[in-house]
This record gives sequence, structure tokens and C-alpha cells, in this order.
Amino acid sequence: MIATYHDSSSMSVPLLSELKHNEVTQDEDKGQSVHESTTRTVSFSGTCLNGLNALSVIVIPVPQRTLILSTGVGILSIPYALATGGWLSLILLFIISMVALYSGLLIKRCMDKDCNIKTYPDIGALAFGKVGRILVSALMYTELYLVATGFLILEGDNLDNLFPNTDIEIGGLVIGGKKLFVILVGLVIMPTVWLDDLSILSYVSASGVLASAIIICSIFFTATFDGSIGFHGNGTLLNWNGIPTASSLYAFCYCAHPVFPSLYNSMRNKHQFSNVLFICFVLSTAGYASMAIIGYLMFGAEVESQITLNLPLNRISSQIAIYTTLVNPISKYALMVTPITNALKALLPQQYKKSFINILISTTLVISTIIVAVTVPFFAYLTSLVGAFLSITASIILPCLCYLKISGTYNKFGCETIAIVTIIFFGVVIGIFGTYTAIVEIINHL
Repeated sequence: MIATYHDSSSMSVPLLSELKHNEVTQDEDKGQSVHESTTRTVSFSGTCLNGLNALSVIVIPVPQRTLILSTGVGILSIPYALATGGWLSLILLFIISMVALYSGLLIKRCMDKDCNIKTYPDIGALAFGKVGRILVSALMYTELYLVATGFLILEGDNLDNLFPNTDIEIGGLVIGGKKLFVILVGLVIMPTVWLDDLSILSYVSASGVLASAIIICSIFFTATFDGSIGFHGNGTLLNWNGIPTASSLYAFCYCAHPVFPSLYNSMRNKHQFSNVLFICFVLSTAGYASMAIIGYLMFGAEVESQITLNLPLNRISSQIAIYTTLVNPISKYALMVTPITNALKALLPQQYKKSFINILISTTLVISTIIVAVTVPFFAYLTSLVGAFLSITASIILPCLCYLKISGTYNKFGCETIAIVTIIFFGVVIGIFGTYTAIVEIINHL
């Protein structure tokens, strides 16, 4: 039965091209499920676009829809990842992309085993029962929380770069620099999380590919036409000490696997899903590699954790890249934390589910991310931690473990089993060393 696996409150929601269709269908028939009204409605090219968005971004589940939003985090930090690991670390980017592609194909195979699977937590439930569902859901919510915190750090870094030496005094306490801007941005964002209807904000979900393209083109334009920069950055061939961080940041770029079940279920011709994944991974990897090479050639070892911090402020192309980076997180923060607040609200007894309680929960969540961002204002290390611990687990290790369990392959000894076990080992190594390195760096800089 579908009830055995499927939780309607989780990640099963329609994709970008299905939003309008879904809203009309709901008005016509309140009793019909969202999935039933939208299944197999997206073309091959539409699914490719959704997949490209997903591989450039974080996927946001909100009631009745899936919003694929551009965070700008991966595309901004990829030059720093290359600078940290050296030129040869690009090999790791390609290896991780191939491994992530294969794990995506394993998710498809898991879904082929049971037509009742609609979401990523459903796969965890089918493989490992209730524990599997809880584990997958916890990983996704934790990732959303930390990425939302990263938004605030990103805003603080870039605003401090635009307006240096800014501070205010409150009750004899002087607050300035990044901390001030993190708090101000948090206060500006806070009213948006009180909204019950996020349909207006949902329209930003289509900006994923466009925002990434604008940033890449703007930075390339700056390097090409600004004689003071050019492509003259010095780089190292390989930096062994930086490999854990580089690997973690590369892994962060491929954290879209939770949305693959929705992509798969939305297709008219599911047999083409493997081709969709291949096209999306090739194009997204080409984009990431191009941005990494451009940024490293521009600034060499001096490239910042966000390449926008290196850009000259007096160039129009630089300003376009910087303001694109600044506007996106502000408009998308509410959508990022909505799944978390909804999950917290669902835990409350019915008598406490009132509007002021909902506002209190949302406000408390925003304040907590502000506190974390002010306490741990290290964008690169936080992103590295997310990549090593959460992205590696959710996008590489879990798909492999679930497939072994669901397919029964773990009982067989063959080439496929060896390959999957090798991938799991590869993911565990990156996860352990990357997580350890990120935590040590955060502690050392506190």
C-alpha cells in the first residue's frame, strides 16, 4: 500500500513547470493528491532544466510544491575549493560528479523496485523502515538549516566588503563589521518567515540557472576587460593539506539527490531519466569547472571563500555579480526555513497550533540562525562541513546503502557490489576527513 512508504508532508511535490497546473487542479478537486494531479507532466527538456537547477542549488520543499532555488553558494565557493586543493584537485571534482551521477542512477533503480515510492524519505523507509525515513528527513532539514545560516554569513561578508568599517553602538556595546550586517539582514528577513502563504516568494524558484549564468558571465567579463586583474593568478599543482576541504566543497555542489524522485515521477517518459541525469551532470560539472578555473586564474591562492569578495567594487560587471549574490539569499531565506518550521509546528499539540505560536517558532528559528552565523562566521568552513557530512551522506552513501538493501545486491558478490562498496568507502573517507578538517578549522578560528 502507498501508505506504507509515502508521507504526504515530506518531499513529494511538483516541480517548476508544474506549479500553475497544480494550483488549478487543487481548486477543482480538493480530494485529489498533489502527486496524482501532476505525475508525468514534464517533458524531457523541462526535466533537464529542473535537474540543472537542482544541481546548482538547494531544493526547498514547501506545502504543495517543490521550489528549486539558486543559493549561489556552490558556484561562489568553487574557485576557493580549487585554490585550496591545487590544480590536480579538479580530478576530484570530476570523480565526485561521476560518483554522484551513479548514485543518482541507483535512486532511479530503487524507485523502479516499488511504484509507491514518491520521495527520498520513502526510499529510506523502504530500505530501513521508520529509522530510514527519520534519518533521511533529519539530514535534509539539517542541511537546510545550515545553508540558511550560510546565507546570513554570505550576506554579512559581502555587505562588509561593500561598506567597510561600519558599526553601531547599542547600550555601550559596539557592534560592527560582519556581525552587524548579519544581524541587520536577519531582522530584514524575519517578517518574511511569518507569512503563511509563500506563493509570491515562490516565483523566485525559476531563477536558478539564470542567476548562476549571470554570476559566471559577470566574473568572466571582469577578468577579460579589467587589465588590473586578467588571468594571471599563480596556482599550485597540488596541496595535500587542502584536499579534505576541496573534496567537501566539491561534494556540496552535488547535493540535489533528495529531489531526484520528484524529477523522476514528474517525467512523461521515465525511461529517459538516465539521459536527463547524464546531461544535467555534464553541463553542471562543466559550469563548476569553468568557474573554478576562471576564479583561480584570476586571483590564484588569494581567492576568497566567495569569489565576489575579490572583485573590484568600481566595475559594473563586478557589481552585477555582487548584487545578484546579495539579493538571492534575502528573497529565498524564508523558503529555505519553511520546511523546518512546518516540521516543528507539526510536533505541537492541536491546541497550541495558533498564529502567534507559529510566529514565535519562526522568529526563534531565525534568531537561532543569526546566533550561529555570528558565532561561527566562517563561510568556507561551514560550507565544507555541510558538504562533507551532509551532502556526502545524502547524495552518495545513503543511495548506495538503500540500493544494496532494496535490491538485495548485498547478498551477492559481483562487480556491481564491489563498485558500490568502493563508492561507499570513498564517501566515508571524504566524509570523515572533510568533517574533521572543517570542525578543526572552525574551532581554531573561534
